[in-house]
Amino acid sequence: MARPHQTLQKFMHLALGWICVGLGIIGAVLPVMPTTVFLILAAFFFTKGSPRIRHWLISHPTLGPPIQNWEDTGSIAPRVKLLALSMMGFTLGAAIVFAAPIKILVIQALCMSAAALYILTRPNA
Repeated sequence: MARPHQTLQKFMHLALGWICVGLGIIGAVLPVMPTTVFLILAAFFFTKGSPRIRHWLISHPTLGPPIQNWEDTGSIAPRVKLLALSMMGFTLGAAIVFAAPIKILVIQALCMSAAALYILTRPNA
């Protein structure tokens, strides 16, 4: 019989998985939010929360391939890389246009540069 903390832990993983799926779907519609990162996180959380839902997610014809690419080879499709980098550039550009404080722009540019470097150094799917 499962102990109460194991049941709570399973519930938390399941809840976090569904939250990430929701955020990933929102990211598919809104260009300023990532999709794949949230789906990869959802697959991770479902590993402990619900292996059955994880299997559904990674077997899904639309949502599954980016997760499989990441899990198998750590790769990112060139189209996804371009989209991610474009959205980072758009977001930074919008912050400049709307006159964000220089301190915010510097922090944003540093964080985005680190993220862009990471994305660019991943192999292509």
